Amino acid sequence: MASGKEKKRKREQDGTARPKKKVAIQEEASASAQSNTFKIASASLDGSCPPVIATHPGLGLPGSVNFQAYTKPAPLNPKQKRSKRATSSASPLLLHSSHGKLDYTAKEEGPGGREPHLKHYIGVFDPETGELSLVEARKMAVRGVVQSQQPNEEDLRSRAASKNMMDLRNDLGQTFGTKKAKKALAAITDNAIVDDNEKTTARTSSSQAIMTAIGEVTHTMASKEELQAAADAAKPVPPGNFEAQEIQDVYTPQGLVGGELLNAIPIKDWQDTVKKGGNQMMTSAFIASRLNPVGEGPDSTTRLKALRYLEFLIKFSKLIKGRTPKLPPPDKLRQLLQPAPEPVVQSIRRKFSAGQQIDKFHRDLLYTYCCALAAILSNFEFETSKLRYDLGLDDKQFAQYFREIGGKVKKAVGAEKGTQVQIAVLHLPLEFPKVRYQRQR
Repeated sequence: MASGKEKKRKREQDGTARPKKKVAIQEEASASAQSNTFKIASASLDGSCPPVIATHPGLGLPGSVNFQAYTKPAPLNPKQKRSKRATSSASPLLLHSSHGKLDYTAKEEGPGGREPHLKHYIGVFDPETGELSLVEARKMAVRGVVQSQQPNEEDLRSRAASKNMMDLRNDLGQTFGTKKAKKALAAITDNAIVDDNEKTTARTSSSQAIMTAIGEVTHTMASKEELQAAADAAKPVPPGNFEAQEIQDVYTPQGLVGGELLNAIPIKDWQDTVKKGGNQMMTSAFIASRLNPVGEGPDSTTRLKALRYLEFLIKFSKLIKGRTPKLPPPDKLRQLLQPAPEPVVQSIRRKFSAGQQIDKFHRDLLYTYCCALAAILSNFEFETSKLRYDLGLDDKQFAQYFREIGGKVKKAVGAEKGTQVQIAVLHLPLEFPKVRYQRQR
C-alpha cells in the first residue's frame, strides 16, 4: 500500500518554456492585421464644392431632387491672423430645391452647428493598389416646407357656390330646431328682399314699389350736416360771422349789441376818468381791470361802449339765483342797470329772459355773451379769474361756456410759485362742441 500523501511535482526551473497555443493565434492575428492595413494615399480638405452627407429625418426624399448650392464667405476676425492654410470650412453652405409642392432646404449640422468639433470624411478605396483617399465632407440635414400656392379659379368658383355659415345654420335650424326657431327662420325668409334673377339687377314690381315708397319718405329727412346746423342755430350762442377770415371779424360789438343801442350807451364819465388817469369805484373786477387799457387803446369810443354794455350784463347776472329766477319790477331793474338808458334796459330784458323768468337757455345765452364781449375787449386772450368772480362761475363752468363760442381754455403757471391760472383764447379756426347722437337700442 502506498504510504502517505503523494508529493506534487515541482515545475522545472531550467528556463525552458513550454510552447503555448496562443502563439500561433497571435501570429495568425498579426498576419491578418497586416493584410487588412490600408495606406492613405491623400486626404483632401474641404474645398469650394465639398461632398455632402445628408440626412432627411421624417421626410421621404425622392431620388430625382436636384439641389442648388449657395455659400458665402465667412466674416474675417480682425484679431485673427490670416493663414495660408485657411480653408473655406468656415463658410456656411446651404442647399435648396423646389420639387412638386415642397421646398427642400439642407443646412449644415457639422462645424458651426450642434457638433462644432466633429468632422466627417468620405473614403474612396482602390482594391488593386490598396490605397485609400479621404475627402472632407459636410454633414447636412434636409427639411421640407410646403409651398404657398394660390387656389385656381375652379376652386374659387366652388367655394363661392358653396353655402356660407349662415345658410348652414339655417338648414340646421330647419332640420333640428324647435317650432319657435323655425318660425323665426321663416320670418327672416319672408321679410328678405332678394333678386328674382341673380344674373340681372332687375327688381320685381313689389320690391320696386317698396323702394319707391321708402325714397318718398326719406328724401325729406335732414342729413347729419343739416341736423348739426340746426343744433348750432338752437344753441345759446351770440350771433357772429363764422365764415370770416380774421378773428376780429367773427364777433363784433355792432353784431352783439346793435348799432343803435351801442350809440345810446353813455360813457362820458369813463372817458373823463381815463383822461385824468384816475380810478373809479366799480362793482366789477374785470371792468375795473380793462377800463384804462380799453380807453387808451384804438377805437376807444366803440370799445368803451361795449365795455359798459358788458358791465350791464354782469349786473343783470346778479339776478340769477335758484333754478327759475324771476325778474324784479321795472323800477328795480332800471335801478340795478344804472346808468343804462331805457332802450338798453328793455333790450336786455327781452333778450335774456322769457316773460318774467330767466330760464336755462337765456341764462346760458347771457354767459356766452359775456365770454364773447370779454374776448373782444381783451384782444381775444385773457386770464379768467376776475370775470369768473364777477359771474359767480367756477373754472369748469366757465370753460364750458367759452367753448360754446368756439374758444379754447388752457392752464398756465401763475405769478405765485406753485399756482396755476386759467387762460381763455379765441382764435381761428373756431372749434365748437359737437352734438352727440345717442344710438337707438
